[in-house]
Amino acid sequence: MFLHIGLPKTGTTYLQQVVWSNRDRLRKAGLFVPGFGHREHLWAALDLQERPRLAKRHADAPGAWQRLVDEASAQSGDVLITHEFLCGASAAQASRAIASFPDADVHLVVTARDAASVVSAGWQESVKNGGTVDLDAVMAGRPAGGPEFSMRTWDLAGVLERWTHDLPGERVHVLVMPGAGQARDLHWRHFAEVLGLDPDAYAAPEDAVNPALGIVQIETLRLVNQHLPRYSAQERGVWIRGYLAEDLLARQPRERGGMPEQYLARFAEMDRAAVALVAERGFHVLGDLSGLTGEAAVRGGGREPDTVTHAELLESAARLVADIVADVRASTGDVPPRRRGNL
Repeated sequence: MFLHIGLPKTGTTYLQQVVWSNRDRLRKAGLFVPGFGHREHLWAALDLQERPRLAKRHADAPGAWQRLVDEASAQSGDVLITHEFLCGASAAQASRAIASFPDADVHLVVTARDAASVVSAGWQESVKNGGTVDLDAVMAGRPAGGPEFSMRTWDLAGVLERWTHDLPGERVHVLVMPGAGQARDLHWRHFAEVLGLDPDAYAAPEDAVNPALGIVQIETLRLVNQHLPRYSAQERGVWIRGYLAEDLLARQPRERGGMPEQYLARFAEMDRAAVALVAERGFHVLGDLSGLTGEAAVRGGGREPDTVTHAELLESAARLVADIVADVRASTGDVPPRRRGNL
């Protein structure tokens, strides 16, 4: 029984795209992925954590965890459950998840990345999902959205502490994201190795499957979010994340965001704690553990959010309004619709 629990922003969407696009082939190879699709694994992660108002997402969301457990328990071969929101579970909830499979050898798969990169990307992802909290507030302990967008799920050592009490070290697999200059598909190859699969039998995506925005565009969207009415989770995915962020704003010129210098020492300590725990418990590591030191993130830099100027926000917002008007105009049938990638 393989439980892939995240962390968020550690290549999970990339790996899950390979899994879901090859589900039938994986089953023939001896790996069963339960549920009807990615969304049911999302529901299961939230159901395990006993999230309130889960039925508002969908009438079938409550009970999703037990449905996956029942499907998995009916199989004689290997099984994979994968969603990055699982890492938000408490120690008691994690123990309950592992105890759900008493007749199986449970293996935990944790994808990892240096803390500065995880937090920076996680905060930006919260904005793409309708968040309005600024980075300084997040660093002060305020969740950027739901519990899945918080330091709770971005702290590798904390996640490993909560999830691994009931598992021997050799059944905890830490997959470090490949760094610059490493093979594009190395992350998938490591994941496939843990699952006992031939990585060459499945095509990995060539392009980014979860495009990042520039820091100016993130700040523009964060301000826009403050003026939007309350959206359901599905509406946020379609209109904020999908339309505004990954369609319109992703096409604007980008400048990568970075972490303010005053937080780098804190991230370095988080990385040291994670590396020490991995070594102490003898977890199985694939990839370069030194990639968790944060040195690459510090060297790579990136622009701090509070350096974004009013003029840059105005330019980004003007482009955004112009594209929206073009789409509204096209929706009337007066002109051909705008094509993604063409201004």
